Amino acid sequence: MDPSLAPSPSLADPLSTSTYFSTPADLSPDLDALLDLASRGQWRSLLDRLSRSKSTHSSLSPHRRLLYSALSVLSLFKLRRFSDASRELDSLLDADSAAGFDSPLFRFESYPEFYPSRSGSFVPFALRFIHAELPERLGDRAKTLDRLYSLLDLVRSKMADSPNPNYNPWQRREAFVVSAICANHFAHRELEVALALIRQLLVKSPSDPVLLSRLAYVQLQIGDLDAAKASFKRVELILEKKGGDLELENLVGRNRALGFVVAKDYVSAVREYEVCIERDPADVVAVNNKALCLMYSRDLSDAIKVLEGALERVPTAALNETLIVNLCSMYELAYVNHENVKKSLSNWIAKVAPDDFDPTCTRI
Repeated sequence: MDPSLAPSPSLADPLSTSTYFSTPADLSPDLDALLDLASRGQWRSLLDRLSRSKSTHSSLSPHRRLLYSALSVLSLFKLRRFSDASRELDSLLDADSAAGFDSPLFRFESYPEFYPSRSGSFVPFALRFIHAELPERLGDRAKTLDRLYSLLDLVRSKMADSPNPNYNPWQRREAFVVSAICANHFAHRELEVALALIRQLLVKSPSDPVLLSRLAYVQLQIGDLDAAKASFKRVELILEKKGGDLELENLVGRNRALGFVVAKDYVSAVREYEVCIERDPADVVAVNNKALCLMYSRDLSDAIKVLEGALERVPTAALNETLIVNLCSMYELAYVNHENVKKSLSNWIAKVAPDDFDPTCTRI
């Protein structure tokens, strides 16, 4: 049960016309403006700005050219234009496809005229990750797993080479890649593999409450209830020691609720989720799962009210595809004219959702 409007360019917008620029470098979009569009989910506007400035990219420094290409690939990926994203990536790697992102083309020391005192790779980590994830979106899961495990090897080699063990950003990236690999195996019911990967991370971070919770979720899936209870208990003990951490309190609350769900005690689960929502109205996992528990309790009307209320109060958080799928399923159960109700919801989503939201989740 645990889920995981841009203004149109105008003459007043200096990025809408080249008339306002005096040099090729000036034509390149401001990076802060591009990142702002990305943070707001305005991927079409971002892609449009990058496309209009593409002819000027040859005048930029190599790492900045690659950064703009990475933003294009990310935009295409977010818009589910996976074939286009793959072609964009291939065009970056064509010059030295065998070496991939390890090519000298992507190293600072290959361009002393730009970077006289720098060395190492300037490939954004996000670009490596998208390169790994893309094949599965195009039907080749095996290639995605191969690339994810290769990326994990790279990350761990960087961790080993780090001169400062007290500050190592690659450690966070390791957890990120392992989480992606776990999610892949979990989605294909390869639970023992996911379990082994989580345990590897726990050797390094034995008191990480999120990792311990994920361990418990997998243990529940394989039917090891006693082990899951022990893992959840370890998370509660961490809360007792730390205290006062809203995210951790809600994590413990959701864990406790999940235990009630497994026992089919939906009334107690709803109470736990309600406490989480009182602490944090934007806790979309608690909102979604509370509604599901109400539905399982045959209180379909209140389940719908919970999800609709969240969309009204905290639309940015609640506009989640899993939540919308569940709400539409409830409409289908509750209303004879559910197509009309879903159409109204779809129209509202079209006005407020980020560009990467999948409108097909309403099943209209």
